[in-house]
Amino acid sequence: MNNHKAIGLTVLILSLVRLAWRLAHRYPAPLPSLHGWEKALARLVHALFYVMMIGMPLTGWAMVSGGGPVSIFGVFSAPPLPVPTDRGSAGTFHAIHGNLGTALLVLFGLHVLGALKHQFLDRDGTLGRMVPFLRAPG
Repeated sequence: MNNHKAIGLTVLILSLVRLAWRLAHRYPAPLPSLHGWEKALARLVHALFYVMMIGMPLTGWAMVSGGGPVSIFGVFSAPPLPVPTDRGSAGTFHAIHGNLGTALLVLFGLHVLGALKHQFLDRDGTLGRMVPFLRAPG
């Protein structure tokens, strides 16, 4: 469980760094061939990924905050969050944490299916824009 907590906090830190980078840099323009609903869905999915990648570790951290600091691979400790630590609150954080995990897996699966749709049905090069080693030369 200690590794689970440490990995979760590492994911939180990396997600915050990624979000900061994302806010500071423009992303590639969507392909002109995409419909309006596809562009809106892409924005929604990416926003939900950030919410989940930040919310899931935060709710896990909140859930265990009653137990004191959380060691991150023995290198340093994260202090407990200033949240209610009673059994009911911990249960609520636990439920949210689990639901976010399930939602993240579902969203990831749908994201993969969408990428495969673009690659094999639309053949629009979207997957190559996401995975550098799949880009066409030139």
